[in-house]
Amino acid sequence: MTEQAPPKHNLKRVRLLLWLLVGLAVIATAALWLIPREQAPAPEAAAGPVKASLGGPFTLVGSDGRPFSSQALAGKPYAIYFGFTRCGDVCPTTLSRLVKLRRQAASDQALHIVFITIDPAHDGPKEVGQYASLFNAPIIGLTGNQSQIDQVKKQYGIYAQPSAHPMAGNEMMHTATVLMFDRRGKLADTISAVSPDSEALAKIRKLVA
Repeated sequence: MTEQAPPKHNLKRVRLLLWLLVGLAVIATAALWLIPREQAPAPEAAAGPVKASLGGPFTLVGSDGRPFSSQALAGKPYAIYFGFTRCGDVCPTTLSRLVKLRRQAASDQALHIVFITIDPAHDGPKEVGQYASLFNAPIIGLTGNQSQIDQVKKQYGIYAQPSAHPMAGNEMMHTATVLMFDRRGKLADTISAVSPDSEALAKIRKLVA
């Protein structure tokens, strides 16, 4: 019995199917390169190394509505944290932790804690004052106009950018690092949001010694 060749119309279908598969493979490969990858989180919590040159004199507005000069901090170590009063998690957690560590290290009088808002449109003197009082410990709450806040953020290397949140509405993506300054106003160290309490406590004790 003689073996018959497959019908030509079947061969055409096979070729068409093969070319279709090749085309799909090319499209899938191109999509892997063209579709944007998930973007890394903006600087904040993953802020890079802090330069020793950060800092400098500033004048902002205190919770009493009067000008507050950084000169008032001279002679005592201080820790500065930039945040905003509507922050739902990172800011209150950081400030509560800082208050606890300060008490463990020495006393409330040994170290100034300064809270500077990054959201002056919503945080006036009253708001930063009320927010600072929530922690039942001495905290200096500061605000200012937008240009003043922008200037001090630049001086201290702080990233802050509004970010839409699906649940909370407008949020603020921002640096969550605590900056620690010695009695001369020089940057001495930092405390990150993920550093262990034992490490952060050792840094505070060294600063206030």
